[in-house]
Amino acid sequence: MNFEQARFNMIEQQLRPGKVLNPDVLDVLFVVKREEFVPPSHRRLAFADTQIPLGAGMEARMFAPMVEALALQTLAMKTHENVLEVGTGSGYMAALLGVHADHVWSIEIDPQLAEMARENLRRAGVTNVSVEVGNGLAGLSVHAPYDAIMVSGAATVVPQVLLDQLKPGGRLFAIEGAAPAMQAALYTRVGNDFGRVAVFETVVAPLRNAAPETAFVF
Repeated sequence: MNFEQARFNMIEQQLRPGKVLNPDVLDVLFVVKREEFVPPSHRRLAFADTQIPLGAGMEARMFAPMVEALALQTLAMKTHENVLEVGTGSGYMAALLGVHADHVWSIEIDPQLAEMARENLRRAGVTNVSVEVGNGLAGLSVHAPYDAIMVSGAATVVPQVLLDQLKPGGRLFAIEGAAPAMQAALYTRVGNDFGRVAVFETVVAPLRNAAPETAFVF
C-alpha cells in the first residue's frame, strides 16, 4: 500500500471538502505518520473515514481522520504551549499536538493502551509527550495550568475540575453527550468564567469513567 498517496488522498478528498483548511493543521497531518499509530491488523484502514479499534477487548477507538482534523483546527494550537490530553489511545493525537506544543501530558486509563502509546511515540521519535496512567477526566493538576486541553473521547459533560486546570485564555476541546447525538464544543477560559461554543455534531467512542457528577453549569 502506498501510504503517502493514501495520506494525500485523505487530505484532498476527505478533509479539505470537510472544511479543514487551516494550513498548520494540514501540515501536521502530513508530518505525523498516522499509519504508525494504527494497530497492524488495521493499518490498511489508516486513512479511511472510520473509527479504528485499538485492540481486542478494548472499547477505545481512534477518532476518524475528519474528527481529528476538526478537533485540531478548533483547538487552534499555538507554538510553545503546555497541553493536556485526556485519553491517549494509540498516541496519535498526542503526537499531532506535540508538533507545536512545548510539552504534552497525556493521560490514559488503560495501562495496556498507555504502554502501546509510549512505544508508538518512541518509535516515531516524539520526545515532548509524557503518557501517564490515570483517570484523565480528573485532569493532571501537578502540571496545571494548561494553555490547551484536548479530550480525545466523548464525555457526558466536561467536569469542572478539568476546566479549572486551564490558564486564563486557555482552550478546551471536548465532545459531549451520548450517542446518537453528540456535540463537539470549544471552551475558553476568561478569568474565572468559561465560554462554550458548539462546533459540530459527531458520534465517537466514550471515555471510560465519563461520568457527569462534576458537570460545569452555566
